[in-house]
Amino acid sequence: MKRTDTLKNNYEFRRIYAKGKSYHHPALILYLMKNRAGICRIGITTSKKIGNAVQRNRCRRIIRAGYAGLEDKIKDNYDIVIVARSRTKYLKSSDIEDILISQLKQAGAIE
Repeated sequence: MKRTDTLKNNYEFRRIYAKGKSYHHPALILYLMKNRAGICRIGITTSKKIGNAVQRNRCRRIIRAGYAGLEDKIKDNYDIVIVARSRTKYLKSSDIEDILISQLKQAGAIE
C-alpha cells in the first residue's frame, strides 16, 4: 500500500485551488496538481452548506474510504484536494470511488 500524506495548512490548499486543475461532478469537486514531494498528498474539505458536524464528518469518512480503495492506482507526485458538495452526504463510499476513478482518469493520474 502506498503512503499518502495529508494536506493540513491553508496555504497548501490555496496553492492547489489557484494553480491546480479542477474536475467537477455534482457530488464532488477534485483539484489536482503535481508536486515534487515524491508521494501523494490529499486534503478533504467540507463546508457548512453540507449540514451539521455529524454530516460533514460522515462525508469526510466516506471520501477517505473511497480514496483508500484506489490509492494504489494513483501515480505518485500529486497533491489532491477533494471538496464535498451537498449531494455527497447521500452517497456510499463505493459511489465516491467510482466518481474519483472517472475524475482521475480524466486527469490522467491513474496508472
